[in-house]
Amino acid sequence: MEVLRNLFEGYPNLWGGGVAHSVLILSLTIAFGIILAKIKVRGVSLGVTWILFVGIVFGHFNMNLDEHLLHFLKEFGLILFVYSIGLQVGPGFFSSFKKGGVRLNLLATMVVCAGVLVTCGLYVITGLPVTTMVGILSGAVTNTPGLGAAQQAYSDMTGIDSPDIALGYAVAYPLGVIGIILSMMVLRRVFRIDFAKEEKKALDTMDVQHDSVAQPHSLSVVNPALEDKSIRELQGLVNRDFVISRIRRQGGEIEIADDDTLLHVGDQILVVTTPRDAAAITAFIGRDVQVEWEQLDKRLISRRILITKPELNGKTLAELRIRSTSGVTITRINRSGIDLVAAGNLQLQLGDRVTVVGPELSVAHAERLFGNSLKRLNHPNLIPIFIGIALGVVLGSISFWIPGVPQPVKLGLAGGPLIVAILIGRYGPYYRLITYTTMSANLMLREVGISLFLAGVGLGAGEDFVPTLVAGGYVWIAYGAVITIVPLLLAGLFGRFYYKLNYYTLIGVLSGASTNPPALAYSTEQTTSDAPSVGYATVYPLSMFLRVLAAQLLILIFG
Repeated sequence: MEVLRNLFEGYPNLWGGGVAHSVLILSLTIAFGIILAKIKVRGVSLGVTWILFVGIVFGHFNMNLDEHLLHFLKEFGLILFVYSIGLQVGPGFFSSFKKGGVRLNLLATMVVCAGVLVTCGLYVITGLPVTTMVGILSGAVTNTPGLGAAQQAYSDMTGIDSPDIALGYAVAYPLGVIGIILSMMVLRRVFRIDFAKEEKKALDTMDVQHDSVAQPHSLSVVNPALEDKSIRELQGLVNRDFVISRIRRQGGEIEIADDDTLLHVGDQILVVTTPRDAAAITAFIGRDVQVEWEQLDKRLISRRILITKPELNGKTLAELRIRSTSGVTITRINRSGIDLVAAGNLQLQLGDRVTVVGPELSVAHAERLFGNSLKRLNHPNLIPIFIGIALGVVLGSISFWIPGVPQPVKLGLAGGPLIVAILIGRYGPYYRLITYTTMSANLMLREVGISLFLAGVGLGAGEDFVPTLVAGGYVWIAYGAVITIVPLLLAGLFGRFYYKLNYYTLIGVLSGASTNPPALAYSTEQTTSDAPSVGYATVYPLSMFLRVLAAQLLILIFG
């Protein structure tokens, strides 16, 4: 029993200076937290945040780690977490501002700003320390990187850590998860949602990303001005992104098209383009027809090939000259689940799936050219990850001044790696930098990071948690509820009545603005459409960045 007691409570001379003790406590905290994360009430779970509460329990009973080790684990876990998020959202971060995405991101910005204003109001009214209020804000919007950014900003400014931030976060977090779901229910009653009508509208529009998804269209060439015009000339006349993969001549023969292929009136062509360009292309060429291409010519096959050769990363389709070297035509590129038009200036990335059309031997040659080896992709590319983390730490350590802010601002260990990861995820392929990681590898990196961070925060806050609640900290729950619900209701009313948003898109945006995965899970269960997920993904990157920045600014301005 004495051995077990020393192992749990820590004993410097036992097991190599307490290493076994540290590993044991950390492992049990994370393991018990993940086990409890499987508990759901009416389909809603607190997820990995249970690790935080298990850590608080362990810390309360003095089962803790060395202070310096705890600090390192928190910061390193936070870096891994935000960096993996940045790599995931980076490729679509800037494109999310196009077209309807601007409206959705403005609405998400409204949610963030309203939350900050409510927090400032409560800070003035209640007189609580700003550290406590920022912790409550981070917990109310379930934003862990914001918590890390606030702790880093306060530590940089004063040279000490503030337990109030983690305590406020832990107290407000549970109702932060539940509060957004309650807000959705209130909005549903206020708007008197007709589920069948909203479902149909969501499936018909699919809002932001629908217009950029490549789709095939069979057309008949009717325009006499296109007689003996090449496909290259047609692209110059229409000035839209599209690919013509096959042509059926009037005699019935089918051929693969390239830029020099001539068109004739009466030809039937298979065009791959986006919905936003389809109407203009159809009006210029002729009319829609129904053609069973796969049944007409068994010699031509269509296959998706995985790009796994590192030397192809960042190269454009025009540079590869696939048609002349392999005898196949690339019709579309599947990237992160989205089909893109195979335009000549589109840069390939490791992990893309290209759809090729051609004879079987030519398709086999294209497979060898692109790699098509899952084994290669399973090998992680660690160099870009750790170089990116190093650059993120450097960026996060640079101080800059904002007018009206008494202290210099740093992006910190949350903001710096996040921004670098977004930039690398978006622009890395332009510089032949391989940024691809499998979804499972990215998820593993993210989950390990958030688990280490939450365990460290919980163990550090455990000693003061119960005394804080007994001394009146339970009132913080009410403050957190106000910060959660008021901005969501205001933004929900504005988005519905001013922007005329579909209900399912709206609740996806509200979930993304709150960076709240449990709320997204609840939203997606309400509909068979992808509207909540699209709305969430559109606003999540900007919302995450604004949450991290806002938490730091509040500390620096009022601290």
